[in-house]
Amino acid sequence: MKFRRFFSFALLALLAVGMGSVSAPTSTLAQVAARDGIGFDAYMELLKARARAEGVSEATLQRMTAGLTPNPRVISLDQGQPGRPTRRGYPAMAPYIATHVNFQRIAGGRSVLRANSGELRAAQRDYGVPPEIIVAIFGHETSYGRIRGNFDLSRSLATLAWEGRRRDLFAGEWVALMKVADRGFSRDELVGSFAGAFGNPQFLPSVYLRLATDGDGDGRANIFSNRADTFASIANYFKDAGWRTGQPWGVRAAVPRGFNVDAYRTELVSPVCSRVHERHSQWKTVAEWRALGVQSQRILPDDTLVSLFQPDGPGAPAWLLTGNYRVILEYNCSNYYAMSVGLLADEIVN
Repeated sequence: MKFRRFFSFALLALLAVGMGSVSAPTSTLAQVAARDGIGFDAYMELLKARARAEGVSEATLQRMTAGLTPNPRVISLDQGQPGRPTRRGYPAMAPYIATHVNFQRIAGGRSVLRANSGELRAAQRDYGVPPEIIVAIFGHETSYGRIRGNFDLSRSLATLAWEGRRRDLFAGEWVALMKVADRGFSRDELVGSFAGAFGNPQFLPSVYLRLATDGDGDGRANIFSNRADTFASIANYFKDAGWRTGQPWGVRAAVPRGFNVDAYRTELVSPVCSRVHERHSQWKTVAEWRALGVQSQRILPDDTLVSLFQPDGPGAPAWLLTGNYRVILEYNCSNYYAMSVGLLADEIVN
């Protein structure tokens, strides 16, 4: 399976949603300036020149950079991100699922499903993605639109680009944000996570430009307050990532006592999330797993390729994951996230 560059962006978005803009010591900014040798204002002139060269209007640049200063809180949050994982094992999956697939989130998802059935059916018709999957993403990313982050995106992305640790990434995202603003979105609208994700689906600006969709035909892809646009954009993301229409993300599996899952462990390594496949099995057909004693608890065609996943070890729940599970991982490269999205979707529709 091919994993895309924006795969890692969604992880940043998940970590960042809802964090406020509390100030941090200004010594952080001094350290950045001393290390890089270029002041923030001078760097902004370089960024603006790049945006102009890529077609952004002067009026947009003026309104999106007026009074712009670096945000030390953003630098602090970014530098506090976890580094490369160790091999000390994983927290149990079950407690995470219990927290994230709870009564409130299930009830909220069912309410959204009922209230927006027309828009969700339209997204399914156009992109082949089930309504419950779309709603589950909406629920996980922003708690059904309630928590989208309140950072000034222009300030946050400019700060991260100037800080320099991942300059190419964030400079590109700042320019992309200017292009989004050029489509008529105000600076007050363009707020979100400290790492630059925004709107109901928590898209980065470059993802918005590529995949955000006008779901109601009004000529604008408004993923902030328009549910039709939100649902169509999430569905378009999934279609672009390879969602297979009519196939579930995964099904529960019965594993025989004493079955050695490790004997079938995959050697697949993602270039952007090095450990995400470590507990997955090799890909085999449903018929091949059945011959080994692993039984699907829901009917799947015998030739469906699936991966066995028993995250909490022998005796704990196990699943056979289809290629659509990997599509959820492209939205956020975490098994905890992908499993909770899939299980929430199942609960919403049942």
